Amino acid sequence: MKKIFNIIRKTVSVIVVGFILCLAVLVLSVKASGGEPTVFNHQFKSVLSGSMEPTFKTGSIITIELTDDGKGYGKGDVITFIDKNENLVTHRIIEVEETKKDTIYTTKGDNNDGSDVDPVLSQNVVGEYTGFTVPYIGFLINYASSKTGAALLLFIPGAVLFFYSIFYFRKAVEDFKKEHSAPASDQS
Repeated sequence: MKKIFNIIRKTVSVIVVGFILCLAVLVLSVKASGGEPTVFNHQFKSVLSGSMEPTFKTGSIITIELTDDGKGYGKGDVITFIDKNENLVTHRIIEVEETKKDTIYTTKGDNNDGSDVDPVLSQNVVGEYTGFTVPYIGFLINYASSKTGAALLLFIPGAVLFFYSIFYFRKAVEDFKKEHSAPASDQS
């Protein structure tokens, strides 16, 4: 029974430490990247509206593959672009127009009734949706990018780890005392 308890305790320890490390990496990567973590030319974006439901839900995170020129996309592709108000928007291309100077996309949110009012110039395209979505994690990333969220997501796991280590240090000292006091009493 004691062996099973020790295995469970060690497993829980590894899970807790792994979770704390993941939270720390998340917060640090969000802060380092200015809000959106980037890995191997793929960027994570938080979905803030329901305009693309059911493709992805509000609060999800999606990955986009970043682009240099914004050209080469076709009808049906889902792109992320910067609109005239400097907001990031992820919508589906419904029409492509090639001009001598540029590629112009007409976009529409899957859940919207009509197309977007303003066309998207290729130089405003940030990247293309890769098809990878994780529901609800976007809420956590948005929270982690705030000052309060970053502090709490670093402080709370750090405090848990600190108290957890004190608990196991005390247990190790008690076990050490038991091991070294037992043989001494047998020799008397």
